[in-house]
Amino acid sequence: MRVLIQLRPSPDLVAAVADPGRTATTADVADGLPGVELDPAFVPVALPRPVPLAGGDPLSLNQPLDFSLAAEDASVLVRGTISDDELASRVTLLPALRPDVVGVFADPVIESTPTCGGDPPVGDWHDVERLLNVPGLHAEGLDGAGVALAVLDTGINAAHTARQLGRGVTLDAARCWSPSGVPGRPGEFEVDHGTMCAFDALIAAPQATLIDIPVLLSTRPGGSALDGLLSDAVAAFAHLRNVLDAQPAESRALVVNNSWGSFSAEWDFPVGHPGNYSDNAAHPFNLMVASLDRAGADVLFAAGNCGRECPDGRCAYPARPIVGANSHPKALSIGGIDVNGERVGYSSQGPGRLTARKPDVCAYTHFSGSRAFGEREPDSGTSAATPVAAGLVAAVRTRWPSTRLSPAQLRALLRRTAEDRSEVGFDYDYGYGIVDPAGIIAALQRRAKSVA
Repeated sequence: MRVLIQLRPSPDLVAAVADPGRTATTADVADGLPGVELDPAFVPVALPRPVPLAGGDPLSLNQPLDFSLAAEDASVLVRGTISDDELASRVTLLPALRPDVVGVFADPVIESTPTCGGDPPVGDWHDVERLLNVPGLHAEGLDGAGVALAVLDTGINAAHTARQLGRGVTLDAARCWSPSGVPGRPGEFEVDHGTMCAFDALIAAPQATLIDIPVLLSTRPGGSALDGLLSDAVAAFAHLRNVLDAQPAESRALVVNNSWGSFSAEWDFPVGHPGNYSDNAAHPFNLMVASLDRAGADVLFAAGNCGRECPDGRCAYPARPIVGANSHPKALSIGGIDVNGERVGYSSQGPGRLTARKPDVCAYTHFSGSRAFGEREPDSGTSAATPVAAGLVAAVRTRWPSTRLSPAQLRALLRRTAEDRSEVGFDYDYGYGIVDPAGIIAALQRRAKSVA
C-alpha cells in the first residue's frame, strides 16, 4: 500500500524542508525506515502544525486555527510503500522503532471526475456567461485581473483554451508546479480534463492568471495517465502556500480549483484508523487544506459524480460519497446543475464525511464549451461546475482580496446569496442553492458602503 509517513526530525532538517530556497531529500529525512520502500523521487513536504487560537483540540477543524511552520512545530512528510502483508504490523511498529515517526497515513489514488452517461450538452458557454451575469461583474471591475487561479488537474493547453475563448490567456509559468517525473511545459499539455477546467474558470474571470499544476499526470505502477496520488496534491498545496506567502498582503488572492477526488476506499485505511483519509480531519492533506485557507486561499472541490440517479461507474462508496477534502469545512464543495437550473443526475448528494452540509452550492455544467473532448462533447460533471464557480470567486477577488474579505467570509456570502432550491434553506441535493452573481454583487456593494 502507498502511504505518507509523518516524521518529526531535527529542527534543522524541518527548517530545510520548509524553506523553498533549500533542498532536503527523502534520504536526509527518513533513511532506514524498516519495512518501508521509500520513494526517493518525492521531495519531502513540511506539514504545518495546527494551533488553536483560543485553546482546544488542535485536530478539530471546526474552530479558529492558526498554522505554524516554525522548525520546532512543523513535521515532515515522505512517501513510500509498505507490503500489504506487513501493513498492520508496520503501522504499529514504526513509531516504536523510530521515535521520530508521528504517523502513517493513506496515500489514495485520486482521479478526475468527468461525467457518466452520453447525454448531449444543454446550452453552451455563452448561456453560462449570461447566467453568471458576466457583464455585470465586469461593470463592477470584477474580471479576475491580478488574481492567481491554480488548476490542479491533468495540465492546461493554453493555446487551445485561448482559441475556444476567442481571446488571450494569461499563464504564469514561474508559479506553476509539476510532480516529479511529469514531463511537459506549463500551459503546453495535451488537451484534456485540465484544459476544460481552465476554460470554464475563465468564463467569469477572463483576466485571471492561470497556475498550471498537473497533479493527475503523475503515474503509479499499474496506473493510468489520469490518476495520481494524494501525496502529489499535498506537495502541490505546499507549493501554493509559498505562492500565497510571496504575494503582497494588500492584494493577496489565490483561487484553487480541484475537480478530482477519491472514488474508492480500496486505497484508504478503514474509517476509524488514524491513517484514514476519507473521514479523518487529521490526515495531512486535510490539514494542508485548512492551512491554505488560513493563509488566505479560496479552495474549491468538486462534490463528485456519484449522484444516485446516474453514478459514475467508479463510485465505490456505498453511502456518503463526498469524502475527504471534497467535504472539508474550509473548502467550497460544488454540485452541478444544467443551464436550466436542474440538478444533473450524477452530482453527488450529501451529507459529506468531514462536514455533513455538503455540497455548499451548485454551479453550471453539461454545456458546450471547451471542446476538450471533441466538438460535440459537453463540459460536464461537477468537474466543470467547480471551475465555473472558481471563476466567479476569482472575479470577486479582483477587488476583494483575502485581507479585505476572508475565505470564510466569502464562503458565507456565496451560501447566503445562493438561489435557494428547497424549502429549508439547505438540502443535500443543491446545498444552499445555485450561485447568484447578482446577489453577490449587491452584497458586496452593501459591504463596501458599510466599511467606507
